[in-house]
Amino acid sequence: MTEIPLYQVDAFSPVPFKGNPAAVCLLPQTYDDATLQAIAAEMNLSETAFLLRGGRRPWTENETFLLRWFTPQVEVRLCGHGTLSAAAVLFNAVEVAAPQVTFQTLSGNLIARRTDDGAIALDFPLDPPLACAPPPDVLEALGVTQAWTAAYGAGAEKLMLHFERAEEVRTLEPDFAALLNAPSMAAYQGLIVTAPGDPATPYDFVSRFFAPAVGINEDPVTGSAHTLLAPYWAERLGKREMFAYQASARGGELRVRLLEGERVEIAGKAVVVFQGQLSL
Repeated sequence: MTEIPLYQVDAFSPVPFKGNPAAVCLLPQTYDDATLQAIAAEMNLSETAFLLRGGRRPWTENETFLLRWFTPQVEVRLCGHGTLSAAAVLFNAVEVAAPQVTFQTLSGNLIARRTDDGAIALDFPLDPPLACAPPPDVLEALGVTQAWTAAYGAGAEKLMLHFERAEEVRTLEPDFAALLNAPSMAAYQGLIVTAPGDPATPYDFVSRFFAPAVGINEDPVTGSAHTLLAPYWAERLGKREMFAYQASARGGELRVRLLEGERVEIAGKAVVVFQGQLSL
């Protein structure tokens, strides 16, 4: 029997029990997809991240890692909070010496680096927003009659609806069965709803993310959604750096910054809440 180091991390939060929880497994060897999917189902979190060293050096001396992410039902191509959680384990629990690490993923190489304020900054591919009409069946599933505008991201396969006020986003009560079965959602892995931040708060914009198609009715904090949200709001607000809040029950804060070369930096803090061993 093999003992695999296992961690649970609360991502995009400076304190435990907020943000988005993810499991992180440090694999000693490759495993087949069915095994990884079974582990993710056992963890029953929105994401389980699997790390494998890119070379033969000890974990603490490595700078390159293979990274995959699984929900309880499927593998995904890009996951922000799973990447942040993996980096937090490497930097804060494993104590990797390098100031930054590179993850080899289905979305290409992703870089995570330490920042001066104790956060971790992720370098992700930008997902340009493409305008579309708000789908009536999706609006019906949300219990509303209209949205300000709509767009989608081809890279992350997410649909986005823009509402006028943050309060509208906070108070939405989706019919998740209807959203799952809405024909307009067949082309997407999830739905982002967003609005400008309340003037009384420090946030430039707020959002929520629903993904019943991949087994997650509402994701607490979704880093990958901000690869679409960042360029969308940058154009409307005239800013390249923004402070965002995902208004789920747990809540989470993200700092986003547009980079050169169609990239976006997504930064946040993360807390390792426990660690143990997975017997396999």
